[in-house]
Amino acid sequence: MAYGSIGSNRYLLFFRALTSCFYFNLSGLRVWMIFKTYSTMDNLESSLEKSSNFISEFTYHKLIDLGINKEVATYVNVFVLLAILVFLVYAVQHVVRKALKIAFTKIYNSTQLRFFDYLLKNRFPHFLALIAPFSLVKNSIPVVFNDFPHLINPLDIAMEVYMVFMIISIVMAIIRSGADVLREKPEFSAKPMESYLQVIRMVFFLFGAVAIFSSITGQSPTAFFAAMGAASAILLLMFKDTIMGFVASIQVTTNDMVRIGDWITMPKYGADGDVEEINLTTVKVRNFDKTITTIPTYTLISDSFQNWRGMQESGGRRIKRAIIIKQGSIRFVGDEELPRFQKIQGIRDYIDERGEVIKKHNEKIGADRTVALNGRNFTNFGLYRKYIDWYLNNHPGLHKGMTLMVRQLAPTENGLPLELYAFTNTTKWAEYEYIMADIFDHLIAAVPYFGLQIFERTSGNDAFGIKFANGPEVKNEKLGIK
Repeated sequence: MAYGSIGSNRYLLFFRALTSCFYFNLSGLRVWMIFKTYSTMDNLESSLEKSSNFISEFTYHKLIDLGINKEVATYVNVFVLLAILVFLVYAVQHVVRKALKIAFTKIYNSTQLRFFDYLLKNRFPHFLALIAPFSLVKNSIPVVFNDFPHLINPLDIAMEVYMVFMIISIVMAIIRSGADVLREKPEFSAKPMESYLQVIRMVFFLFGAVAIFSSITGQSPTAFFAAMGAASAILLLMFKDTIMGFVASIQVTTNDMVRIGDWITMPKYGADGDVEEINLTTVKVRNFDKTITTIPTYTLISDSFQNWRGMQESGGRRIKRAIIIKQGSIRFVGDEELPRFQKIQGIRDYIDERGEVIKKHNEKIGADRTVALNGRNFTNFGLYRKYIDWYLNNHPGLHKGMTLMVRQLAPTENGLPLELYAFTNTTKWAEYEYIMADIFDHLIAAVPYFGLQIFERTSGNDAFGIKFANGPEVKNEKLGIK
């Protein structure tokens, strides 16, 4: 057993030693491969550098062979290489853009997804096609400016700045396309999508500014934010409207105060129309005269305005207009006149019922009916008011589920106003105006049937024919008026 154990231990030690040797060999191989890789990368960089030098020197010597002076040939060489680069960039960008447009068009035609259609409309293939010429220009800078090495680093930084804007354009095209798709959905159609897009754009440009700052200065982003903190007062002053508009836009959206398509009235700014656009700084209102009023977004929070959305959603629009009756034409209606008024269908039942109540009351108090002032009586104004009430309740254009009444207002120097307060069963402007005009056409024409007169201010022709108490009659012989 002991011998077996010793033998087993020897075999185990031998196996461990063999494994260790193999491990060290693998490690050596790994180190050799890493070294070889770095060596290959160095060779690749040197090869690229040699190739760039070769291209630049090749064109340079060709210019020398053409008899151009060496100093002049250096500058001409740069312009020649730049011209070749511009041509290649244009050709590559044109080909790639066309290919991407064809590809996205085929995808849209096969899937019928509106997102791909909006990608085309928002020029996503155009921005995406900039990647290929960007790479070409980035790698061609050492070739073109081989004789001007001091320009290579600034141009590389400029290309990095361009890359930031290119990436932002690509991402924003995707986001705008998504927002356009959401606008077509009913639940998002009235949302201020433009405000959201502006917020996202500001965030991306902030990150882009940080990246550009780091590329130009070579410092970390923390230095950028430190500089921003030092200049915070100036920045707040510069972007005051944007910041206030951003806060107001959030409050307007959160509280659902205004939606796109709402009819709002803001007399302070001369706005009376439909909201077309809500963004961070302004609200665009198209007035009913087709003019456009621009309102600062934060004024929707700081100032008052009238939103007619509630009226539009209720299904009824208010009529609130008065007929002014000349008070001198209001009088009692005698019993002998009642049969004539009873022929009016709208108040026939009212006269019968109310007449019985009046008769019983007068008999109860023993009213002397030889004088109309004694007891209760009908008046032509009261009968007309009751007729209007009946007419409104039976008009097909009025909303019976909303307030409907006829009320007598306080007398004025112009007469006694009889106000109609009702709601149409439509909110469409033209239909509303037609219903209101139809009602007042009839009611104004009905005034003489009740022995009433509508108050009007005296005009020039109305003065002719006036006869004064102790003077001659006013005549107008020229007009033939006596």
